[in-house]
Amino acid sequence: MDIYTTLKSLNIELPPVSTPAAAYVPFVQTGNLVFLSGHIAKKDGKPWVGQFGKNIFTEEGKRAARAVAVDLLGTLHAAVGDLNRVKRIVKLMSLVNSIPEFTEQHLVTNGASELISQLFGEKGAHARSAFGVAQIPMGACVEIEMIVEME
Repeated sequence: MDIYTTLKSLNIELPPVSTPAAAYVPFVQTGNLVFLSGHIAKKDGKPWVGQFGKNIFTEEGKRAARAVAVDLLGTLHAAVGDLNRVKRIVKLMSLVNSIPEFTEQHLVTNGASELISQLFGEKGAHARSAFGVAQIPMGACVEIEMIVEME
């Protein structure tokens, strides 16, 4: 199935690539692998600020992680020109801004993983890490990076 048809059926419009906030590039391709830099969660075009266990909780976090996945796909589309060429989503790494007692980083990150799996099926089954961290740039609640293999 065409990935763009699936995106349209889910009412997902891919955003343009965001300008990096520091000294890095949004993606690097080497061979058939594309490494996407970390993307922070955004809400209404601004950093989606919060710390899990303090002022944001798992269900809202899943929505934030899903929003990050959409941004990552926008960058991937800009990098490769056609998401139908994705051979495999290799890995996601998720940083979840959390208080020490919060232990549901893996559930927050499911917001991104579930969308990737829904869009890419078997090609979207990926390895993953989800870490709790003390802070993320601009106070964002979630940051995710992705590695993709292209055909």
